[in-house]
Amino acid sequence: MTEDTTTEQTRIRMFGAQWCGDCRRTKAQLDAMELDYDYIDLEQDVAAAKVAEEISGRQRIPVLVYPDGSHQVEPSNADVAAKLRELELVD
Repeated sequence: MTEDTTTEQTRIRMFGAQWCGDCRRTKAQLDAMELDYDYIDLEQDVAAAKVAEEISGRQRIPVLVYPDGSHQVEPSNADVAAKLRELELVD
């Protein structure tokens, strides 16, 4: 049986942890923009840490995966905002 990845392809996914300051900052930014995204808490889903590492090639968080298949690792707020504008998810 194959997993339905439709949701993953149309939504932003953010891999992070509460102890990570950059993760809290990026999550607050996405929340303030009222974007619909999936937050994967690596403290609750330890196996997801391996997924995040496979995506980014590094052991750094947050990892954001965008609907176009691109990703950012430890992005600044400006980097996230620029990507969201490029994808026309915000004005």
